[in-house]
Amino acid sequence: MTVFEQESIFSATEDGPTSIVRSSIPAVAALETAFPAGIVSAAAERESWRKEVHRPATHTHKWWAQRLGSVFRGILAAAVAQDEQDAIECYSNALRLDGLTVCDPFAGSGTTLAEAAKLGARVIGRDINPVATLVQRQALAPWDRARLDRAFKQVESQVRSEIDQLHRDKRGRPVLYYFWVALAQCPQCPPDAPPVELFSRYVFAQHAYPKKYPASKATCPHCHAIAIVDVVKDKQLTCSSCSQVSDLAGPVNRATMTCSQGHSAKVIDALGGQPPRLRMYAKQVLAADGSRLYEPIDDFDLALYAKAEKLLEERGKELVLPVGTLDDGHNTRQAIRWNYREWRQFFNARQLYSLGLLGKAIRDLEPGPEREALAALFSGVLEFNNLFCSFKGEGTGAVRHMFSNHALKPERTPLEAHPWGTPASSGAFSTLYQSRIIRAWEYKRAPHDLVPVGDNSERVFGLSQPLSLEIGDAESFEQGSTSAYVHYGSSASFDLPDASVDLVITDPPFMDNVHYSELADFFHVWLRQLRPFESYPADVITTRHAEEVQSADPAEFGHAIAAVWKECARLLKPNGLLAFTFHQARIAGWVELVKALENAGLVITAVQPVKAEMSTSAIKSSAADPSNLDSIVVCRLIGHMGSEACSVEAVRERAIIALRECKEAGVKVGYADVESVVRGSVLALHTVPGNSLSVEELAAEAGEAVAAAAAALDARSNRG
Repeated sequence: MTVFEQESIFSATEDGPTSIVRSSIPAVAALETAFPAGIVSAAAERESWRKEVHRPATHTHKWWAQRLGSVFRGILAAAVAQDEQDAIECYSNALRLDGLTVCDPFAGSGTTLAEAAKLGARVIGRDINPVATLVQRQALAPWDRARLDRAFKQVESQVRSEIDQLHRDKRGRPVLYYFWVALAQCPQCPPDAPPVELFSRYVFAQHAYPKKYPASKATCPHCHAIAIVDVVKDKQLTCSSCSQVSDLAGPVNRATMTCSQGHSAKVIDALGGQPPRLRMYAKQVLAADGSRLYEPIDDFDLALYAKAEKLLEERGKELVLPVGTLDDGHNTRQAIRWNYREWRQFFNARQLYSLGLLGKAIRDLEPGPEREALAALFSGVLEFNNLFCSFKGEGTGAVRHMFSNHALKPERTPLEAHPWGTPASSGAFSTLYQSRIIRAWEYKRAPHDLVPVGDNSERVFGLSQPLSLEIGDAESFEQGSTSAYVHYGSSASFDLPDASVDLVITDPPFMDNVHYSELADFFHVWLRQLRPFESYPADVITTRHAEEVQSADPAEFGHAIAAVWKECARLLKPNGLLAFTFHQARIAGWVELVKALENAGLVITAVQPVKAEMSTSAIKSSAADPSNLDSIVVCRLIGHMGSEACSVEAVRERAIIALRECKEAGVKVGYADVESVVRGSVLALHTVPGNSLSVEELAAEAGEAVAAAAAALDARSNRG
């Protein structure tokens, strides 16, 4: 049984799926009039809990805001369907988009491309960030399993033994994780005073369910022996080694530290303009019987780390290592404040040496899709092996990766993992090879989809074509010799002819402060040394770009996205359709969006609600009114239909009906969802020929429409 099959549910009708072929876009599509939001959202709800299992081809590497494949399959199906029942049939069966070309100008992790390719469409993917392009290529590329395994074993033979030797204890047992703590000097104490260990508390390993499993591990602040404490009852620890009694609370409270003499200071000020110094204090060892033991750091561990430092100094020039400095930005500012100014400082010496060996072995492989897959895997391993990672605890995946907060957040108690790993490891090259690459390979050979089976959404095989596309350049794509064209660059300018695309289906960046390029540079400074595919920009020191659509400033966001919509309008065939998912809490974002579409010559013909990505993410759940839905904004070229301006009342009622359908399908509809969908529906009237209301007037009308819709749907705001 394969890795993929172990976690799969097989469901299919006895007669097999119905084959449906569509090779044109209806003059009026179900996506515009009767999108099956309930059915699609129900499938998306299930997918959202384990996106990497349900759509592994687009999860071989980290990307931000990875969208739900079920949603984009639903959009594609409804875009070629005549009515709601037709859309449901297309969604639930073996749909084929013969001869249709689908373009995604904000391709991200490649969700649109993969879903369209599974339906037999020709696909065009463009993203301004080359790291995203790498992820997209993995979703589509043909992998030969035998070559993939040979490449993996070749890398293993070159690096595993040496990496293993640097991650063992004095008895030769594998060390799964080393625990470190940051140090800072008290500004008010003498320079030779002991540094402050920046613990918030001395408990460093507890179970994910501490009330049920209260026994936890703590480090003694006096001798660093390991003590067992009850985290539910104990406020202190008594060390069996030095007999000292200590509070479980550490010297750091939020941003302030207190030294042993009672002096308080801001941690940032105490760093003295340098990144934090670090001290190893514990390790987790894998015993011969498979148990995991927590032990304090000893002289052997210190000598082994010193050996790694020496090896890095002696052999650093032959390794693949990160090169570059952090530029100021919203998502890099916190790391810079902690004095992390070079990407190399995100790793300790043993991590740099081990990862450098691994990168060198992959760089020197024979070129091909399999080498590229391992390069993407290596890049993904970086996320779990750096000084910004921490320990999640027992009863769950051990490593909390560095992007759990969508930011470069410095860690005061970092976790160092074994980068090659053992079967008991988390976030290691060997384990991620199985859970990411092999699972993706299995899925690409036999994709499954979540579709209605009875009253539930179940996994069904046989609806989609395998994902194994030759990726070519613009010329080969135009000539028809390749069926995928995936390239990085600004989507404000495509090297493709006018009226060459049937469908533009995308998910543009929202108007917010998560700047993907600032985060993606963490991967890029390594990838540019590897050059995973031929056109990867190895000579570019950053993935930041003047034309990226990413800004919290409404005017800047509107200007950047307008250029992309204008280019999409040029690419669309006269009967083509553009649709994208969008969610925006600030009305200014919707205003700029509709103005940009109107300036590009596009008319919004519908705004449909649908399940968004994981609604329990930290960012969403911390909001006063968490969002659970996205809006699907559907557009046509101006002149395609003789549309007359609808009334605010009409679009409000249509939004209420669609939102109610989501509720009836068991999808939570909160106030923020009503607000976003209704605002978008009302402001969409700005693009419709014959509309007599200004954007400002529509914005005012939208506020009243939101209140009426929220009352009708019994959605209440939690804002003060």
